[in-house]
Amino acid sequence: MFDASRYAALGLATIFEKVLAGERLSAQDGLDLFACPDVNAVGALAHHVRTRLHGDKTYYVVNRHINYTNVCVNGCVFCAFRRDEESQKGAFTLSKEAILARLRGEHDSPLHLDELHIVGGCHPQLRLAWFEDVFRSVHQAYPDLLIKAFTCVEIAHFAHLEGISTLEVLQRLQRVGLAMMPGGGAEIFAEAVRKQICPHKADAQTWLRIAGEAHSLGIRTNCTMLFGHLESAADRIDHLCRLREQQDRSGGFTCFIPLPFLTENSMLTLPPEQVGQHRGLDQLRTVAIARLMLDNIPHIKAYWVMLGEKLAQTALWYGANDLDGTIVEEKIGHMAGASSQQGMTLPQLEQMIRESGFCPVRRNAVFDTIA
Repeated sequence: MFDASRYAALGLATIFEKVLAGERLSAQDGLDLFACPDVNAVGALAHHVRTRLHGDKTYYVVNRHINYTNVCVNGCVFCAFRRDEESQKGAFTLSKEAILARLRGEHDSPLHLDELHIVGGCHPQLRLAWFEDVFRSVHQAYPDLLIKAFTCVEIAHFAHLEGISTLEVLQRLQRVGLAMMPGGGAEIFAEAVRKQICPHKADAQTWLRIAGEAHSLGIRTNCTMLFGHLESAADRIDHLCRLREQQDRSGGFTCFIPLPFLTENSMLTLPPEQVGQHRGLDQLRTVAIARLMLDNIPHIKAYWVMLGEKLAQTALWYGANDLDGTIVEEKIGHMAGASSQQGMTLPQLEQMIRESGFCPVRRNAVFDTIA
């Protein structure tokens, strides 16, 4: 049982009462949770909500990540993945045949894929028709495989290249098999910070509008927040509140993914408070506060690639109820400095979940349970 007097002593009596009653927290409540010195008290509240929503279930997916290119026009300061042009060292762009070969190798293995995850840089020459052709080939070869692809930033880029609306881009991709969008590119919505870390990327208003357009078509999406760089606690709460408001309007966010900024290979110079071993506690607190603030988004992901396996397991006790999946090959986080392994097997994922004290549940790209 919760100790109400403990929460009162921490100045969280009203928040405690709201959480137990299932009431929505305010932005000020979120700030108070970030200021609370007892991270376990915050985590316990988040675990209460997680248990109310999902019991002891923790979800995972058998998936394959394909990052089709790291050539990108956006030039984000924080990004260690991107290259400005094809001739730059470390730049790559996969052919359609290479994408299909990667997919074939996994899908034809004994473990059947339930999700194909495709994201990459905003390449100046890869036109929308090229991706439509890739999707048609995937669907022809594997008609039951759900395609989760493209951030709202990529959708905005395609619209710019083609001179059409973002809604038309989404409609064209939906016709060739787009079922879900992964939710990246949101970074942090605060305009002042965004100007410092990703000034050329689609802004917050555009990102949220495109997410709403996808939802209007029945395309479900994830949503993300990149944290642990130049943003403040207030910026994080603002970001979560904007996602919550968009969900109130369009209702298509399935899962929120808090993405800790990886400092190792970034050109971004961070303030001292964002560097050091204490970052693990900050990451757990952020997962927990996301669960508490995002009362209308069903799932919170502990993305093991970015958090690392051990912290991801711990995050399952701080409000998270999903670990992502097998992945196989991930480049974005690892080029930024992630020390986690490239992929996991199904037994490894299930063992991670069971050892953490939870029941593993296999799902597909849109979070339908697979028996």
